[in-house]
Amino acid sequence: MSSSPAPSGTGPVTDPAPLSLCAREPHVPADRLVAEMVPPPRFDSVRFSTYIPDPNQPSQTEAVRALESFAAGLGGDGDSGRRRLFGFGRAAKKAPAGPRGVYLDGGYGVGKTHLLASLWHATPAEPARKAFGTFVELTNLVGALGFQQTVQTLSGHRLLCIDEFELDDPGDTVLVSTLLGKLVEAGVALAATSNTLPGKLGEGRFAAADFLREIQGLSAHFRALRIDGEDYRHRGLPEAPPPYSDARVTATAHATEGASLDSFSPLLEHLARVHPSRYGALTDGIKAVCLTGVRPVPDQSTALRLVVLADRLYDREVPVMASGVPFDQLFSDEMLNGGYRKKYFRAISRLTALARDAASLPTGR
Repeated sequence: MSSSPAPSGTGPVTDPAPLSLCAREPHVPADRLVAEMVPPPRFDSVRFSTYIPDPNQPSQTEAVRALESFAAGLGGDGDSGRRRLFGFGRAAKKAPAGPRGVYLDGGYGVGKTHLLASLWHATPAEPARKAFGTFVELTNLVGALGFQQTVQTLSGHRLLCIDEFELDDPGDTVLVSTLLGKLVEAGVALAATSNTLPGKLGEGRFAAADFLREIQGLSAHFRALRIDGEDYRHRGLPEAPPPYSDARVTATAHATEGASLDSFSPLLEHLARVHPSRYGALTDGIKAVCLTGVRPVPDQSTALRLVVLADRLYDREVPVMASGVPFDQLFSDEMLNGGYRKKYFRAISRLTALARDAASLPTGR
């Protein structure tokens, strides 16, 4: 069976068929997990100078100043300077004057990840001695390397940044808290943002008390920086575009080199068979995601997997074009009012931003 060539300027003539996420089952070796502990591509170029504080939210400006000072304090010559800074080693006579970690305390969309990545970039150390990852990526690293090897691997770092620290799994929280305790003893500085515990009031806004309580003995090492504000992805921006037709989504997938095309329901089933630690690898090389038949997700497990995929697509700035229901109808009212609502609102916000990006994709036939 032959296929018609794509119209001039709309896609590759030799292979117009789009890719499929459902056809991918990536395997990620442990060494890649370590090497990829850097800010995601979306945050390659962010710096404190590129963060635009809301003039109505002075806490944002104050957070930038505090983080710039924190980064400057992480200088020093080699391990000895770092250990002196935090009061470790034989030369240390007393406890350090400042905290060993910072926790960015704010709602979704106020730029916490931007600031966390800026801290990573500003810290005076070579990239191999700084690590940046989500809580899920950190737990996956422990699973791949084992606890002791992970401690050994990260102990030589000057800074560990943990985005989206998960507080809704007590076992993982204890595991990572124990890991961080070992790293603090080795002189590693820490910085974190977090998600909140289920069933608590205010998940969409501030979670410092939950975070500091859950990490127990480490709480004294963190200074909480409160960042007030609205979701910047919606601040002064137009509403998300309405869904497209199936025909338009399909045509765009065929007209866009490197695009994937999947039906939404089979994709959700496929995500259940792929560990979330591999969702980043699942999207390797994908330039746009095209989805047909988007519908409300059927259950919470499926919803949480979709949240992880949305995060990885947002990290990689992959536009998403879809037909079906709008992204703000993905999650039920019960989900949006439950303990994981912060995650769901973040996913809606990020998918909406990616849907806007999809408006510039070629229209196809």
